[in-house]
Formats: sequence, structure tokens, C-alpha cells
Amino acid sequence: MDLKSFASAVNQLAQEKGLAPEKIIESIETALAAAYKKEYGEKSQVIKAKLDPKTGQADFWQVKTAMDDSMIFSEEELEAMKNAEALPQKDEKPAAAPEGAPSSESQTAIPEKTRFNPEKHIMIEDAKKDYPDILPGDEIKIELEQKQDFGRIAAQTAKQVIIQKIREAEKETIFADFKLKEGEIISAVVQRIEGRAAYMDIGKTTGILNREEQVPGEFYRPGQRLKAFVLKVEQTSKGPIIFLSRAYPKFVSKLFELEVPEISTGQVVVKSIAREPGSRTKIAVASMMSEIDPIGAAVGQRGTRVSAVINELGGEKIDIVEYSDETQKYITNALSPAKIMEVKVLPKNRALAVVPDDQLSLAIGKDGQNVRLAAKLTGWKIDVRSPENLGEALAQIERESETGNAPEEMPAIGPAAIVGKEISAAVLAEPGSEIGQTEESAPAPEELQGDPEKEETAGKKSKTAKKGVAKTKKTAAAKTKKNKKDE
Repeated sequence: MDLKSFASAVNQLAQEKGLAPEKIIESIETALAAAYKKEYGEKSQVIKAKLDPKTGQADFWQVKTAMDDSMIFSEEELEAMKNAEALPQKDEKPAAAPEGAPSSESQTAIPEKTRFNPEKHIMIEDAKKDYPDILPGDEIKIELEQKQDFGRIAAQTAKQVIIQKIREAEKETIFADFKLKEGEIISAVVQRIEGRAAYMDIGKTTGILNREEQVPGEFYRPGQRLKAFVLKVEQTSKGPIIFLSRAYPKFVSKLFELEVPEISTGQVVVKSIAREPGSRTKIAVASMMSEIDPIGAAVGQRGTRVSAVINELGGEKIDIVEYSDETQKYITNALSPAKIMEVKVLPKNRALAVVPDDQLSLAIGKDGQNVRLAAKLTGWKIDVRSPENLGEALAQIERESETGNAPEEMPAIGPAAIVGKEISAAVLAEPGSEIGQTEESAPAPEELQGDPEKEETAGKKSKTAKKGVAKTKKTAAAKTKKNKKDE
């Protein structure tokens, strides 16, 4: 054997597969043992090999386990096992143990018996002749004659074993590497789109970006480079599966860690995140040092840092607010950019925010988005009221506290409904709630604009309704005429 070429091949293979050279040597040893067993050994033998890379010499030995009478089946037990009536059928439950007998749980410490095989086992009496200190269950190694020549079938077996072992080691290495990257951001290239899932090239393997973890409105094309959040890594029989995400809220905080050195070093801490992927995100930051402005650090000079995050998210709006231990101040900051007059903290984790009439629609946001994200961010149920309706709200809350009943569901009012001051402007937002949305609601005229199909459908429905009304009028007129003739 050319040892220099052998060592060079082992190192080259280890670099290509990203494995340690010891793993390659271990795979070769397993392959040599399989080839020796195929060519010179018996079917039930346990043969192991040890390869010395420096000399190229391979040593082989057979492994046997020392057994005593309590670990193997006796002749009577083997005869009983041959009798089919003595064994329970597959669909038949084993007979219940008699009273006072130890349960199966208490018998777990008793070793299972096995059939004695002279190729794998050796009786303890025979083993003690050469190994006086051996105990039942210990293994002994019996050296075998060294062989250099192997047949074609044995060589093919060794080749298959090496390929299989290297693949297994490669899968284990990939799983271990990406398991450490769970909760981190990695760079990925879109490889292909299958159904609703996008498959990403992430280096040694392929990651899956499922539809649920994609940002609504984002479209992916093969070859596109983007960042993704390692959500979960699972080991399967086919190898590790890496699940990626771009919609996970922590994805935004990790992007800020990349762009903001103060966050990565721990001088500025991200306290909470509320996100509606593809639309808007609120992030609460706090400074661990009095001389550092957390919002200024996150925004960056002329907004360069937050702009980089927004570009990676495809233009998603980001509100950065300052965290505060004071509940009133924290809720006031969370409802920005609206100006809040006062925040009243109520029982049962509820808060009442009083805003001016001209700031009411801004505090609620489009379809209640602003107050909904603020509720998610703070973890408080936020009730937004104008000063005119403040007394009514407090009276209602007082009645609820006296009766002990659950709070009544407040009318959900979106920005489109807040036109006049005569409308009661009250919105109760809970963390994770949907505001201003109903299951069956007619599309607003603004929603139909710019969509020819929707406009055409709406036009057809309108024409059908007009025809139905005209037909009803004609039928009613005909009946009236007939009644007059009969009279």
C-alpha cells in the first residue's frame, strides 16, 4: 500500500465531505471488517478491524460475549418455545400474572435471555480459563489471522460500507452544525419552488421555507439571495431537515443584531416584538447604559440601520419604541405615532387610553392594526377612547367590576367608520386579536378599485339585483290589475 497516497486521499475526502479524518478511518475499518467477514468469516460472527494509518497494517479480531446459565435459554425452554400452543398469538394478549407475582415494571432489571450462539457467545466457565477476572456480559477479543487478499465480492461489500458510513457521518455532522444555528440567521439562495414551499440552498444541505413561514406578498425566484431564520432542525431517516422562516418575529430582532452593534454587544436590548409579516412591526428597545439612546442606536445615522432592515423585509414598516417599566408610559410609547393624553391602568390586565379626537384614527390604525400591535407588544388589553366617551367607558367598567361579569364585547370601529364625532369611538384590542374584521362583509368601493375582475363581478350583481326589483314590481302591478277586473 502506498501510505503517502492513502493519507492524501483520506485528507482530501475529509475536506470534501467536511468530516474529520478520524471518521474516514473509522469507516474504512468498518469496511475492512465487513470484507473479512464476507471472505473468511461466518455469518453470525462479530468481527472488528483496526487500521494503522502510519504502517498500513490492519489487525482483525472476533468479539464474543461471556454468558452464564441465567442469560441463555435452557434445552427445556427451547423445546417449549417450539411448541406453538405455549406461545401467545400475535392478536392474543399474554395471560395475566397471578396475584402477588412481580409486575413487568419491577422485572425490567432482569436481563432478557437469548439463544446461545457459539460464534457470538462463550460460556463463563470456558472464558475464565484464559481471562480469570471476566464477568458475565463482558466481551473478549480473539485475534484472527491477518489477510491481505480479498475477492471481488468482498471488495464490493467494503466499497458499499465505506459509502454508507461516510453518508451517515456527513448527515450527523450537518445535523450537529445546524442544530447549533437554531434561532440564528443564515444566508440562503432560492434553489427551486415546489408547490407552496421554497427550497433554499444553505451550503451543505437544503432548507425548506414553508408557505406558513413566508412573508405575504413576497415572491421568490431561483437564484435569489436572501436571509432566513433557522426555525427548527429535525433528524429523520433520510437525513436532517432544516425549517426556515422569514415571518417569525425574532427574525426582525436578529436582523437588528446584524445591523446594530449596540444590540449585538448587549448595550441595547430588544425587550419585545409584535409583528404582522409583510405589513408592520413594532419593536420595543431599552438601553443598559444611560449615555446610549436606544431608539437612536436602532435607527442609525440618517436611518441607515433601520433602512437596511426594511430593505431586507421588502419594505415592511417598522416602529421602534422605547421600553419602560412604567405601564402607562410603555403603553403610551407603544401606541405611537399617535399622541396619547392619558393611560388608565384597570384590573384584569386592561388599560384605557384616552386620545384626542383628531388622533383617534391614528391610534387605532388601519383596520385596528396600530392598537392591535400595541396590545401584542405590551401584553395588555388596550381600550382606546376619546375624551367624550371616557365617562361612559369608566361607568361600564365599574358596573362590570360590581357585577363580576365578563367585559362586554366593544364595538370594533375601523378608521373608515370614524368620520363624525357622533360615532362612539371605542376599540378594545387584545393581544393577538383581530379588530374591525367580520366574516361576511361587503367589499368597500375602495377595495374594488384597481381590480377589473372584482369591479365586473360587482357590476353584474348590481344589474341582477336591479332586474329582480323590476320583475317584482311588474308582478305586483299585474296582480293589482287582475284583482280590479275581478271586482
